Amino acid sequence: MLAGWRNQLGTLGSGNHFIEVSLDEADRVWLFLHSGSRGIGNRIAQRHIAVAKQAMERWWIELPDPDLAYLVEGTPEFDRYIAELGWAQHFALLNREEMMDRVVQQLAGVVDTEVQELERINCHHNFTQRETHWGRSVWVSRKGAIQAATGQPGLIPGSMGTASYVVEGRGNKPSLESSPHGAGRSYSRSAARRTFTHEQLREAMAGIEYRDTDAFLDEIPAAYKPIDQVMADAADLVTVRHTLRQIVNVKGD
Repeated sequence: MLAGWRNQLGTLGSGNHFIEVSLDEADRVWLFLHSGSRGIGNRIAQRHIAVAKQAMERWWIELPDPDLAYLVEGTPEFDRYIAELGWAQHFALLNREEMMDRVVQQLAGVVDTEVQELERINCHHNFTQRETHWGRSVWVSRKGAIQAATGQPGLIPGSMGTASYVVEGRGNKPSLESSPHGAGRSYSRSAARRTFTHEQLREAMAGIEYRDTDAFLDEIPAAYKPIDQVMADAADLVTVRHTLRQIVNVKGD
């Protein structure tokens, strides 16, 4: 495992991970953050992918592509994977909780008054869990998606310069009670760096406090799909409770 995982707890990471201060339609303040298992989840996945590929060779199972290797439920290898997967997902949850506690504390210091927390929404994405659908117990993996059971609160962020949404699930059965996690990329990171300029980034972030550096050029809003279209496409999956606009965006290099 990643040797320094203990030191990763309570840290943000880079890429599309963020901490934001946002306002809703009534100018109520929302603290919004997106982070994950801080590398250790990826390390766990890579190890078990290697185990799965070895198992395919051991059992003489031929696949069209080695990346289709799988672990068989009921085997020790599968049980070990699920145990470590659960650990990583719980670590990601605790990581977000620790960061949110710190962000609330810092905001209280900035405004010089106690912050009254009215609601906290924890919203997993890129995760796996056992659920029951269509009368069957199945493993559901949501990649780039969140769970959206009936009445379940959720969060769907746009890019660093566009709207984000607080939503409520509609329990859509054909989607296995899921919805998009956010606006996916239209440009890869390398393509965004080739296509857009620092001045365009500044224009897109007008009115939002952020760290003005070339490090975030690949996160320019234009590198992402239009979040309004994503939400329109998800109308059967979630109901919008609040539309948020950023006033402060924090990202790590």
